[in-house]
Amino acid sequence: MQIETNKTIEVLAKEFSLSKDVIIKEGLKIFLERKLREIKTEIFRITGEYKISSVVEFEGLYKSGEIEEKDSLRDYQKLDHLEFKRDEIEKLLHEFK
Repeated sequence: MQIETNKTIEVLAKEFSLSKDVIIKEGLKIFLERKLREIKTEIFRITGEYKISSVVEFEGLYKSGEIEEKDSLRDYQKLDHLEFKRDEIEKLLHEFK
């Protein structure tokens, strides 16, 4: 697989008169942007379901007793994880600029 990938990168670099590093960097950037969109979509789904904007507001729902932890813990944990991943990907993308 590694040999095929390297050969593909070489062909693309030659075809488009770009360095291998540029090809790899652009590919990574597009991959991260796509993952970020997927993550944001799932965040939007969860926050829309509970009418909140973040995991911090989710915690507030627990504290106020508006929702039961047993009914929503899985979504809370998922949202917390997704927000972390979103922030990490955004940091990586910022480094590309």
